[in-house]
Amino acid sequence: MTFLIMLKKLSNSNNLVRSMLSCFFVVCMFFTPLEVFAKRPPEIRNQEDVKISQDMHGLDLSGNEYVKFDLKGINFSESNLTGAVFNNSKLRGADLHGANMSDALAYASDFENANLQDVIFNGALLMESNFSNAKIEGADFTDAVLSRIQQKQLCKIAEGTNSSTGIETTYSLGC
Repeated sequence: MTFLIMLKKLSNSNNLVRSMLSCFFVVCMFFTPLEVFAKRPPEIRNQEDVKISQDMHGLDLSGNEYVKFDLKGINFSESNLTGAVFNNSKLRGADLHGANMSDALAYASDFENANLQDVIFNGALLMESNFSNAKIEGADFTDAVLSRIQQKQLCKIAEGTNSSTGIETTYSLGC
């Protein structure tokens, strides 16, 4: 009989040790410092890696992210910006003539006074962007996503034919 009582006490103490180890494991798993998982906000995750200079002419910048960047007056002419992200960026007075911005994402970006002549915007998402006084002669907006208001504003100044795609700007905007 005493042997059974001793065995029962031993198993109860093992359960206690197991329970304590389980609790310790749970605490370690769920209460680690959060900075390990989220060092920077996602909108600036690669900004340290992106090298920006005033002359970015003719570079392959496809897929780069320029979120909330100040890119005023920068020369992106004839650059490959396919799939690039420019959300909430300032591109006032930037030179993008002849650039390929197919499938680019430029939500709420500022293209005021930018040179967008001969730019290819095929499939680009351009909602809420500002195109005031932008030069769009020869720009190809085929399948680009614009608001109806933006489309009407751009149709008023649309002219020319894109030298790469052969598409008229007015046609690509659906004017």
